[in-house]
Amino acid sequence: MELVSVAAVAENRVIGEGDEVPWDLPEDKKQYRERVASHPTIFGRRTYEMFADPPGSAFVVLSRTEREYDRENAYHAGGVDEAVSIAESLGADTAYVLGGGAIYHLFQPHLDRMVLTRVPGEYEGDTFYPAWDENEWLLVETEEYENFTVETWERKHGDKA
Repeated sequence: MELVSVAAVAENRVIGEGDEVPWDLPEDKKQYRERVASHPTIFGRRTYEMFADPPGSAFVVLSRTEREYDRENAYHAGGVDEAVSIAESLGADTAYVLGGGAIYHLFQPHLDRMVLTRVPGEYEGDTFYPAWDENEWLLVETEEYENFTVETWERKHGDKA
């Protein structure tokens, strides 16, 4: 199972303020949804509940408390291993980790790739993408857009937890 995090990250690593993203980049939302559309996505409960229409083909929601969800393709997971098992049970070869901050932090040692939208500037926020050791990662692709850049990072072999 390949685990890939997808996040929009400001220069100061901010990814959110409360339950909001502090910028509006419609073109980024479009490429983000297209990227994850046919794959299971993994969220923390609060991030999942922010979406009226969550992206992805199935939704694995990490929460300390067992919950029921309104969608038949939403599944509860108590931790990283259970979330990965659920995604694998759905026949997926890739699952996308979509936040929030604590979920990105939990999954960071297990990721194979990161697809990061680099948002220019520093923003006020209370949620951050975790720092990572760039020596463990290789920048393999950069896509330039008008107001942002999308970077794809791959973990170097042997560095995954």
